[in-house]
Order: sequence, then C-alpha cells, then structure tokens
Amino acid sequence: MQKFFKRLLIFGLLSSLLILLSIISILWTYSNKLPDYKYLKNYKPPVSSKLYSGNGVLVSDFSSEKRIFVPYSAISQTVINAFLSAEDKNFFDHPGVDAKGVVRAIKNNIFNLLYSKRLEGASTITQQVAKNFLLTNEVSIDRKIKEAILAFRIERVLSKKRILELYLNQIYLGEGSYGIASASLRYFNKPISELNYGEAALLAALPKAPSKYNPYKNKELAKFRRNLVLNNLLDNGFIDQKQHSKLINSKIKLQKRKRIYLEDSRYYVEDVRKDVIDKYGYDKVYKQGFNIKTPLDLELQKIATQSLRSGLQAVSYTHLRAHETREDRGWRGRGGKKKRGGGGGGGGGGGG
Repeated sequence: MQKFFKRLLIFGLLSSLLILLSIISILWTYSNKLPDYKYLKNYKPPVSSKLYSGNGVLVSDFSSEKRIFVPYSAISQTVINAFLSAEDKNFFDHPGVDAKGVVRAIKNNIFNLLYSKRLEGASTITQQVAKNFLLTNEVSIDRKIKEAILAFRIERVLSKKRILELYLNQIYLGEGSYGIASASLRYFNKPISELNYGEAALLAALPKAPSKYNPYKNKELAKFRRNLVLNNLLDNGFIDQKQHSKLINSKIKLQKRKRIYLEDSRYYVEDVRKDVIDKYGYDKVYKQGFNIKTPLDLELQKIATQSLRSGLQAVSYTHLRAHETREDRGWRGRGGKKKRGGGGGGGGGGGG
C-alpha cells in the first residue's frame, strides 16, 4: 500500500512538473511574438476636429472615427459601475485575467455545448484592451493565449484607472460612435455626467453586439440586454431594489443630437477643411481633435445664398425676355419653361 501511494505521489509530481514545463514553454514561445504594449502609457485615441461658426455653433467635424476623449477623472461613477457590471465586475481585483471568471465560463460552457447554446467568454476589460489595441478579432486559441499574456503585462505597466480610461474611450458602441462620450450624445444628447443608471446600462449593453442591440433598430432587444445589466448592477450592490424596479420597467427614451444641415455653407466648410489639411496634414486634422474657429455667420450665409439665387433667377429671366420673339413671350417660371394658358392654339391640344 505504501509503495502504491509513493508511486502515486511520484506520478503526481512528475505530471505537475510536466504541466509546469509545458506552460513555461508556451509562455516563452508566445512572449517572443507579442506586439509592443508599452506605448499604451501615452496613447491617445484619434478624436475628431470640430469646426465652429463665429458665434460658437458646431458646424461640422472631420474625423476617421466619431470620438470625444474623456479622462478617467471626468467619467461618472454611474457609467463606471454600469460597465463593470456588464463586462468585468472583478476588474479592480484581478491581475489581468479573472481566474474565477474562467472557471465559471468553462463550467457554463459545458452545459451550453450540451444544449447548443452560445458559448460564454471570460475576457476581462484588460484582455479586451489587449485585443482592441494590439491584436485582431480572430477567434482562436492562439489569440486567447496572446491576449492573456498581454493582459498580465499591461497590468504591470498601467494603472487600473488608465486601463479603464483606454477601454471606455476606444470601444465601438454603434451608430458610428466610438467611446462613451460620443455614444452618450448620439443616443441621449447628454454628456456622460448627466446619464442615469438606466441610460448608462444601455450603453454598457452595447459592446457585446452594437448592431444587434442598437436601440434605434431593435428597441425590445436593446431593453432586454439593458435589463440584464441592471440585474447585474443590483447583484453587485450598485443600485437597490427600489431603483432596480423603477429602472427595469422604464422605457428606453432616445434623443438624437440636433444636427445642422448647412447646404448654404458647405463650400466654405470644404475650403476651410482643405486649408487646414494643407497646413497641418490629414492625420493631425482627422485624429488630433483640433477646434477650428471661423468667422462664419450662418444667418448671413443663408441670406446671401437666397439673394444669390434670386439674382440669378432675375438675370435669367431678363436674358430670356431679351432674346425671345413677341410670339414666344410669356412667363416662364423658375425653371425657365414657358407657361401658357389652356385652350388656345388650334389642333395642338391645350397644354402646349
């Protein structure tokens, strides 16, 4: 019996050693193929440049991605709590990978496979930062291993606040909006400081599938996903039962940001755009968030355009009157086509 336990102990130790060597070998192999992650210390996401009229009205913006960067200090706790509840409730406690979350996902996925349900992920916010900034969206074990290694390394270099700041400013939230500030304006026409838990929960519901849960396209599905986040907020102690009951039964109220369609000033705006690109370069204008102030007066521009059109119509009318014969004369209207009365004219029909 002692020999059996002794052999079992030796087998266990050898197995453990073999597993440990395998893990070290995998980590060593992948460590030499990982992208540089230290630049995230000073990374700033691309933000749009905005063009304003003389009285401060936003006229247009130039951007490759619609984003307004907000530092961590300006992000409300309501928004932070909503995203932690939706994506990574143990974010401030784990070292980059959540071991409990991995075990939970493996256990749940066994049942998901048996019942042909969608598999769960166990990516932390740090892992998502690693994927979004340094890797691709390829679904593979290879990427997951790289993602996990990078997550541990990122946690050693960056603070939790910086990681969360990067994540909340980088993520795509549908409707062409990147980052929480841009999405807040797009869906609610509010700064993030004014969002309540119901609105913050809706934004936190979007990263999983921005198109699928888009409230403009499918409000019921968006509400279902929002309510799951509200349930998590209750479970995590961020809201109480009374708040939860009120919010979970509330309708989703969207308010698009009022956009100014400036047909009258589009040539002026285009000239300004070309000028600043010539002066500073395309990348700076479209990624570094310039505030471009112009003397443009929208009301005067509207009046000028109307005057120009009226003048052109008057010139056209005068020119036509000067070159037509007496028989051809008659009011031609805005399009320059002659208008005749009905009935007259033999054999040709009344409309002429």
